[in-house]
Amino acid sequence: MSTSDLLSLMPLVIISGSAVIAMLLVAIKRNHRIMHAFSVLAFMAALLSLFVQPYAVPYIIAPLFVVDAFALFNTGLILLAGLSVLFLSFKYFEQREERKEEYYILLLLATVGGMVLVISQHFISLFLGLETMSISLYGLIAYLRARERSDEAGIKYLLLAALSSAFLLFGMALVYAFTGTMEFEGIGAYLKQAGTVPVTVVAGFGLMVIGVGFKLGIVPFHMWTPDIYEGAPLPVAAYIATVSKGSMLVLLMRFYRDIDGYEYTILWWVFAIIAMASMFVGNWLALLQQNVKRLLAYSSIAHMGYILIAFLAGQLAGQEAVIFYLVAYVITSIGAFGVLAILSDKIRDAELLDDFSGLFWRHPWLATVFTGMLLSLAGIPLTAGFIGKFYIIAAGVDAGLWLLLILLIVNSVIGLFYYIRIIAVMFQPLTDNTPTLTRQALPFFGVFALSALMGLLIWLGVYPSALISLIREMMLTMG
Repeated sequence: MSTSDLLSLMPLVIISGSAVIAMLLVAIKRNHRIMHAFSVLAFMAALLSLFVQPYAVPYIIAPLFVVDAFALFNTGLILLAGLSVLFLSFKYFEQREERKEEYYILLLLATVGGMVLVISQHFISLFLGLETMSISLYGLIAYLRARERSDEAGIKYLLLAALSSAFLLFGMALVYAFTGTMEFEGIGAYLKQAGTVPVTVVAGFGLMVIGVGFKLGIVPFHMWTPDIYEGAPLPVAAYIATVSKGSMLVLLMRFYRDIDGYEYTILWWVFAIIAMASMFVGNWLALLQQNVKRLLAYSSIAHMGYILIAFLAGQLAGQEAVIFYLVAYVITSIGAFGVLAILSDKIRDAELLDDFSGLFWRHPWLATVFTGMLLSLAGIPLTAGFIGKFYIIAAGVDAGLWLLLILLIVNSVIGLFYYIRIIAVMFQPLTDNTPTLTRQALPFFGVFALSALMGLLIWLGVYPSALISLIREMMLTMG
């Protein structure tokens, strides 16, 4: 490996090496504070290493990886999301009796998998990154073994993820059998030269959609989402909602662009139907929930449907809208789950709607942050979610996706109802019968992370032009 190769992969090398060192630290002496501090330093070092990358041109590490502005941006987003989850994790696990140190090893390894996905241009690196992340998530989801639903959630994810990986692998095998290559651009060149897509390749793409759809949690591959969100520790649920889904979405964008997927009508209609179903199923099922974790799970299904509209719009405007909305979604999802994590005590999570009754009068700052995150998810002005949804609509108008846009507006109104319902509960007056969890003091790291996320939420809602310009330059260099 050359020096340039090493510099290009430096964030990945740092996080991978940190996972190995973390294992040695646990073997020498168990200490939760040391493991947390070491993991935070590892993520910060990886973030700093992004600034020594060859930005000028895409850097190819044949045949598996491509390091371009698109990959670097999304690697930074993954690292920032992981760092935010780390800040929210310390107090959440500190108050629990289970051994905590291995959690950070698994989180580092899951992040390695996500980072491999966003720089992949080959089926082998795709599958290695996906499995590295998935296997780590098995342990993370079932980490709190003393909890009633934790083992159940871990086993469900294990079985369903293994099944979806089998579909994905079989689909890749079919595509390789006919195209003779596993590189994304090579597959695109073969299909362009062939003129028509063989039926077997179409079948292969269909099987791959199943594997990708499972990771994105879109309909009809969404059934795992509420159970896993409910059973997983809250920081892990935040990680799955953001890093796991975001890295797969980025990979899908690169693969779709390299094979010129917008030229194939059948693929467009498959994703269009999935987008419509995800919006309706996610929002209608969220309306029925009294458990806030399950509500956010169904909400995430709907938001994946919104993102797919911008994805289907294609061209530069659609790609910009996908990335901007992804950034806004990462901020709001981690912020929302972070509030739940801070409010949770050592006995159970803050997940029932009644747990938030009168929250504004007990913890005004947390209620304000949670309100901001929910309003952003609903797409209310002055939040990042509003700007993201606006750009999705603008991209859809440019592409003439009128049916999808009408359904998006209808579903946004439906979503507004259940977000406002939670806000109304938080502002209810306190009574003697108001249920409260035992936690009183707010953790420093958690408050710091939520404050930073709230600042980003408002900044992107009021002044989005800086991020939009950065995304536009990035997409132009991507081609």
